[in-house]
Amino acid sequence: MSLLPAHRESLLPDLNDLWNSFAPTGMAPMFGSHLLRVEDAVEDGHYVVRAEMPGIDPAKDVDVSIRGRQLTIKAERTERHEEKGRSEFSYGSFYRSVTLPHNAEEEGIEASYAKGILTVRVPLGEPKELAKKVEVKNAE
Repeated sequence: MSLLPAHRESLLPDLNDLWNSFAPTGMAPMFGSHLLRVEDAVEDGHYVVRAEMPGIDPAKDVDVSIRGRQLTIKAERTERHEEKGRSEFSYGSFYRSVTLPHNAEEEGIEASYAKGILTVRVPLGEPKELAKKVEVKNAE
């Protein structure tokens, strides 16, 4: 469960967010990728996102990127089992995007992987003023 409210930059919602709000969770794999299970929290001046990713090689299978205020985590897992003339191949791709808080700082972001959990730590600066009051003058 997310501790931070979602903040939008545009008046139109992201279509993926819209679909996810209406679709039963069992229908997500129908479209080719699975959503990663994540949790987020604010800890010690950082926005922290943890994603369950067991069996992943973080050096070659994980991509963490920032675009605007969107943090995106993508991963692919490929497995091949061979035994006595029989082989089985499985593939899965996973993704998740979260909106960063307004005071998130791109410099100093760290990502680490341990025991099947990817942890991304985003430093938070001083809270930014989200709205600025505009004085209305009498035009008469």
